[in-house]
Amino acid sequence: MRPDARAWFADRTTAARSLAQLDPVALLQAKRRGGHRVSVVLPARNEEATVGRLVADLHARWVREVPLVDELVVVDSDSTDATAAVARAAGADVVATTDVLPGHGTRRGKGEALWKSLAATTGDLVVFLDADLLGDVAHYVPGLLGPLLTDPQVDYVKGCYTRPLQVGGVEQPAGGGRVTELTARPLLNALWPELAGFVQPLGGEYAGRRSALEQVPFVSAYGVEVGLLVDLLRRGGLSSLAQVDLGERRHTSQSVEALGEMAGQVVAAVLARAAAEREPSGLLTQFRHDGAGFVPRTSAVAVDERPPMATVPEYRARLVG
Repeated sequence: MRPDARAWFADRTTAARSLAQLDPVALLQAKRRGGHRVSVVLPARNEEATVGRLVADLHARWVREVPLVDELVVVDSDSTDATAAVARAAGADVVATTDVLPGHGTRRGKGEALWKSLAATTGDLVVFLDADLLGDVAHYVPGLLGPLLTDPQVDYVKGCYTRPLQVGGVEQPAGGGRVTELTARPLLNALWPELAGFVQPLGGEYAGRRSALEQVPFVSAYGVEVGLLVDLLRRGGLSSLAQVDLGERRHTSQSVEALGEMAGQVVAAVLARAAAEREPSGLLTQFRHDGAGFVPRTSAVAVDERPPMATVPEYRARLVG
């Protein structure tokens, strides 16, 4: 890992063990001192099985008990099930992507819902959470807000976590995030090595200042996360970015076919941002969790190849002989 990425990782990563010490009341006081308004956004398409419990939990914890959240909004992307009704009954405001900025039309994809959410909300701090999260994830909200409320230099906060994966009834503790490990991480390490410290560059849980988010484009499809990361790096520099270890993330896994489509969209977003003069770094940083925190491990992945045999003098001499 490059020295700047390693220094950022050490300085800008909130350790998982600090979550137990997280004081939502102190964050509420910081929010009030700063005059902040917080919007939590859940983009959703056909998530009636999970969105109700998630919204109800967030509403109870952060709207009623400790009012950290001023707006809890589900942005419905053409769901054909009861996602909108279930979310509304659980306490969320629900808006359809087709009803937001109708003069701009509607495009398919998660990024479209996130982009339109900026026009449908009013918070100067915006938290994005996927709507298919499982288990107790209410701490994600104060976890992501913490750096924004306590450090004015931070514009954007990515969540990181271990991602268990069940395959054939067997759980792999850190088997999730396949598109990250096989596509996004190698590309980012090669083209933007300063971003090597991000554990989950494609993670769907993150928060940012509206003043930063409204200045960058949103890729309409699954390339939205990697696009935001690169564009916000360009806008504010590495010091404006942070990440927080949220513990564990469980969600409904997708098929290999769906992951292939996602990987293609990620590649397209990266290539659209990769300047021609970028030289691959030749290093890849990966992460393992040792029970206390994420530990980076860097290996060399630069292309090391032999020339065509016909160009090797000794080989050519043998042929002549």
